[in-house]
Amino acid sequence: MQIRKFMKPLLASALLTIGLVGCGTNNAEQPKTEAGLDTAPKTTESGEVNVYTARHYEVDDEIFKKFTDETGIKVNVVKGKEAELIERIKREGESSQADLFITVDGGVLANAKQNGILQPVNSDVINENVPEHFRDTDNNWIGMATRARIIAYAKDRVKPEDLSTYEDLATDKWAGKVLVRSSTSMYNQSLLASFIELNGEEKAEEWASGIVKNFARQPDGGDRDQAKAIAAGTGDVAIMNTYYVGLLANSEDPEEVKVADNIGVFFPNQETNGTHVNISGIGLTKYSKNKDNAIKLIEYITSVEAQEFLSANNYEFPVNPNAKKPELLESWGEFKMQELNYDTLGEHNKKAIEIFNKVGWK
Repeated sequence: MQIRKFMKPLLASALLTIGLVGCGTNNAEQPKTEAGLDTAPKTTESGEVNVYTARHYEVDDEIFKKFTDETGIKVNVVKGKEAELIERIKREGESSQADLFITVDGGVLANAKQNGILQPVNSDVINENVPEHFRDTDNNWIGMATRARIIAYAKDRVKPEDLSTYEDLATDKWAGKVLVRSSTSMYNQSLLASFIELNGEEKAEEWASGIVKNFARQPDGGDRDQAKAIAAGTGDVAIMNTYYVGLLANSEDPEEVKVADNIGVFFPNQETNGTHVNISGIGLTKYSKNKDNAIKLIEYITSVEAQEFLSANNYEFPVNPNAKKPELLESWGEFKMQELNYDTLGEHNKKAIEIFNKVGWK
C-alpha cells in the first residue's frame, strides 16, 4: 500500500462483555461475562490494564492473551458501541476504570479526542512502530490497522477497465447495478465525509443522490451481504471494505469462499484523489490508573509480531511498515490513498448524515 501523508488522520447496546484474560500461567483466569453498562472491571490488583473497545473481533482477544502470556499483565475487556463507550468514560470522569479506548473509524477517534477523554501517549517505541500519518498529531490516539473502502465487482459481468472512480458509480451506466449497505454504517458516513472534505458538500450530495438512483436494491445487511448479492446476481458492483473480502475467502463456509472467488477487488480514484482508507485506533484515557501497562499494550499491538498476526487473521492492513501482509493483501499491490486529516471525518459526520437523509439513502 503506497503510504501518502494523512497527517491525522453511533444506538445503545444492551450487552457489554467483560473478558478477563489470564496471566499466561497455569492458573490463568477464563473469560467472564456480565451484563450492563454499569459493571466496571476491577482494578484492585497490580499488573493489569482495562480496555474499553468497540472492536468485536476474536483476533483482538487473541492478541490480548498473547500480550498477557508475554508480560504477565492481565487485560480486562469491556465491549460496547463507540458512542456508548465514549459517553461512559466521559460520564465517569476521574473515577473511570478505563485505561484504553479502542475503536474503528477515524471520525470516532476524533470525537473521543474532542470529548476530552484521551491524553497524549509518549513512547519512542510507538513512534517507531507507527508512522506519523497513522497517529494523531498530539498522539491522543494511535492507529492499529487500516481498511480500504473499495469497489467489489462481478468477475463474470464487469471488466476492471470498466471501473474508475467512486463518482463513476453514480452515473447512468451503473443504473440498477450498485450494492451498498445502509447510511447508518459508519463506514459509509466516513466515506461521504471524506468526499465533503475533498470535493465540497454540493459534489458530495450529487454523488450520494446518484448512488441512490443506481441502487440494485435498497441497502440491506453488512458488507459481506453486498458481496453475496453480487454472487447472486442482484447487482454487479458493491462498495465495501477490503478485510471482508479476506474473511470471505478464508471462511469455513464453502459458499462464502465461492463468493470471494466470484468477485474482484478494484481500488478506485487512483488517477484522482485516491481510495478511501479508514483506521482503527487506540487512545490512552485521560484518567488511566494503569498508564504504564496501557502504553506497554499499545507498544505490543503495534509491534511487528502483533501486526502480522492481526493482518493474517483479520485481513486489515498493518500500520507498522515493517509488518508483512498476508498473500491476499499483497496480491492487490500498491495503491494510492486519500490525503486527508482524520479529524475531518468527525467534523463532517453530521453533514454526511444530513445528506444521506436528504437524498433518501436509508
